[in-house]
Amino acid sequence: MPAVDVLLPARAVFQPVIDLDTGHVVAVETHAGPPAPSAVARAEPFPGAAAHAPETGHFAMRADPAAEDVRRAVAAARATADLGTQLPLQIGLRAETLAAQGEEFLAELHRGLGAAGRRPHEVILCVGGGFPPAQRPAVQAALARLRRTGYLIGLAGVGAAHVPLDLLVDASPYLVKIDPELARRTGTDPRRAALVTALVELAHRLGTHVLAPGLATEEQVLHQRELGVRLVQGSALAPPEWRPGMRVTVPVAARDEPRRERPESTLGPRVAEFTLPALTMPHTATADEVLDVLNAETGTTSVVLTDDRQRPWATVDRTRFLLRLSGAYGHALYAHKPAANLADAPRLVPHTVPAVAALRAAGREDDRVYDDLVVTDEVGRCLGIVRVADLIRGLSP
Repeated sequence: MPAVDVLLPARAVFQPVIDLDTGHVVAVETHAGPPAPSAVARAEPFPGAAAHAPETGHFAMRADPAAEDVRRAVAAARATADLGTQLPLQIGLRAETLAAQGEEFLAELHRGLGAAGRRPHEVILCVGGGFPPAQRPAVQAALARLRRTGYLIGLAGVGAAHVPLDLLVDASPYLVKIDPELARRTGTDPRRAALVTALVELAHRLGTHVLAPGLATEEQVLHQRELGVRLVQGSALAPPEWRPGMRVTVPVAARDEPRRERPESTLGPRVAEFTLPALTMPHTATADEVLDVLNAETGTTSVVLTDDRQRPWATVDRTRFLLRLSGAYGHALYAHKPAANLADAPRLVPHTVPAVAALRAAGREDDRVYDDLVVTDEVGRCLGIVRVADLIRGLSP
């Protein structure tokens, strides 16, 4: 009898978040699949399992959408950990989950992500779904707790889902993920293009990023670039089977493409507008561990070493680090010692300062003019990095 192939759902799907300015992958979005059929089957004979969620986790997850949402988030982090990438991780959550759960939910999510090897500042929690007025206070309180813990916040479906615009102010999101259908149709619908242009300008003034997902053609990608969108996703850039470390395809705009002018403001754009997710590692990481990460993520210009409170401890500049290790006896001398021995003091800039002030600060050190700047939040935690070349391009007349 011929063998019969059994098709099972993929454990997880991975999508790169790509920076159009550099062409590099700056984060990985992961979607976990449903629980294994065997696990669900074991839970089904217990109709009262919902009353005993801690003991019968899989059945409870089927019965409780919020618990299933948490399970998928943790499973996504574990699946990404199995691939060995240190790139920031983007995970989706439903707004209804935040509204339905309290401190216990946040603690469970935090424990699960920590067990998967992810620290809060390495995770972008992208919240989607509707934001009904009745749920707004609960959702907003949960978002505030997540931000205090150190997680980066994203809001998904903006432009089509019910996302009040003032929530972009109150939630202080790291990124705004516009609706995929809206992003795809901007090239053929001037009104939708005007809407995305307005969202991009709003995001710039609020110091956040716009992410355009679901782009299926090269023309759609190039049109998003024309509208001022910097972060993109979609099948036009990476195949469905993409995994971290695989190549991505980034369309190149024509050289004579007109530069999109941004309305002037008194102080100009803030540094937060140019901030990219940082690749971070514990300050105890060895030089060999950092070398492995730099070899795996070829687009990474620096690694930020952080302490237990997510505060920048040191920065490893890619070029200088590799030169030191490749020199005579370099690997033998440093490989098993702390990478901090080959690192520099981080050049810190608060996320609220004007970009021009950050550029001036970068120019004060002649030997480190082009080193990445480390952007920090109100309590000194790492929010990301800024490449000096991006500041120069963004501020050039």
